[in-house]
Amino acid sequence: MLYNSYSSYLKEKYNEKVYKIPVNLPVTCPNRLDGGNGCTYCSDVAVGFEMLSNEISITSQLAQNIEYIGAKYKAKKFVAYFQNFTNTFMPLDIFEKCMMSVVRDDVVEIAISTRPDCINESYLEILKTIKQEYKINICIEMGLQSVNYKTLIKINRGHTLAEYIDAVIMIKKYGFDISTHMILNLPYDDLTDVIEGAKILSALKIDFVKMHSLYIAKNTAMEKDYFSGKLDVKTLQDYVEKAGEFLAYLDKNIVVQRLVGRAPEEDTVFCNYGVSWWKIRDYIEEYMIKNNLTQGCKCNYLNGKSVKRFLV
Repeated sequence: MLYNSYSSYLKEKYNEKVYKIPVNLPVTCPNRLDGGNGCTYCSDVAVGFEMLSNEISITSQLAQNIEYIGAKYKAKKFVAYFQNFTNTFMPLDIFEKCMMSVVRDDVVEIAISTRPDCINESYLEILKTIKQEYKINICIEMGLQSVNYKTLIKINRGHTLAEYIDAVIMIKKYGFDISTHMILNLPYDDLTDVIEGAKILSALKIDFVKMHSLYIAKNTAMEKDYFSGKLDVKTLQDYVEKAGEFLAYLDKNIVVQRLVGRAPEEDTVFCNYGVSWWKIRDYIEEYMIKNNLTQGCKCNYLNGKSVKRFLV
């Protein structure tokens, strides 16, 4: 096995196909308030597949997509995925109501996408109660994108690595799963940054990772830089190599939810070098096979590496 895939993980855990159902809330992000434009790659509209309007109620969004996706992919169990923007950035009572709206027998997990600086124990207590009362697994998804603090400033993330580490420590106290998004081909990062990202996620014992190739959405600051020639999106081969090395340094127990990001063509000006996501997946796998790499094969830097020689 080249890497620890999410599809295999879900099938092994639930003994059948499980599919993620996006839920679109009318929320924003603290990074977009008070005149802020958010991350330089972030659009002001939801970008995603199978995403219904946030004007539709949560229960209706879930029911419609479960009916459609369940029939299409022959799935009977689902993950309710609060996907867009910052889904803990709302009053506690509304947050609780939103989370409770997806509790149903065929929903086995709730995934909440948010930011490291929007994790608070009050929200985690609500999720803890739901998990205990309804036996639903909880996963907190956080965008980190890069461990390079200079890059985080350049893409206007609005937080640093410290907030991410703080959030991980807080979430782990509650026993929830943690997923982290990493963009491996940001113009400001090199291979050393990418490898260090894998090391930090491994040291923090993250449960899941989503690897992304950079896509450039319409009406964003990055779009302006892209068309003005200020943005170096590197090459497809560069992404493939970074992805392969990232996996080699990533702890083998971390589940890989995604190898490459994707977005609807009509919402972007650049995405995956014009190549389908599954071809990029194949290129990554070919690179790993050619270079004799598997996930975690270079994860030899934890647990007191330098003194292991005395314990043999």
